Amino acid sequence: MMTSDLVGPHKGESRPARELSAEQAAAAAMVAEAKARGLALTGPDGLLKLFTENVLETALNEEMTEHLGHAKNQAGPERGSTNVRNGSRPKTVISDAAGEVEIDVPRDRESTFEPQIVRKRQRRLTDVDEIVLSLYAKGMTTGEISAHFADIYGVSVSRETVSRITDKVSPR
Repeated sequence: MMTSDLVGPHKGESRPARELSAEQAAAAAMVAEAKARGLALTGPDGLLKLFTENVLETALNEEMTEHLGHAKNQAGPERGSTNVRNGSRPKTVISDAAGEVEIDVPRDRESTFEPQIVRKRQRRLTDVDEIVLSLYAKGMTTGEISAHFADIYGVSVSRETVSRITDKVSPR
């Protein structure tokens, strides 16, 4: 293990170094890659904006999977509904730290999908960056992340949805 894989004590603390969680390691790798490519961490084309877009789109797609009861292109002939994905539509949302973020919101054929993470007609995301960073960097459990979504947005996001989201955005 390399010393860069460890987190040392914070200022004034004397606790021993510990290993980074998978989410912390992924976030550190992304920040290092962004710096190596000359990509700013914040700003109109910065890493935080790309991060926010990626997590929001992943969350929306997982909400759609939960809504339909099957993954994209995985609907079985025995399913109880003929409702399937029907492309996506672009939407611009505004985040406090990332600015304007262009996302693709999935649609279903019967127009019954009601997204929770970015609701219909919602344009402003308040504190979304906390959730983005929570998913990638804090190493929180699915229950803690689900509770965090409820605290910030007042919506219920199941542990299973949170698990599918973190599985898709975290390298294994």
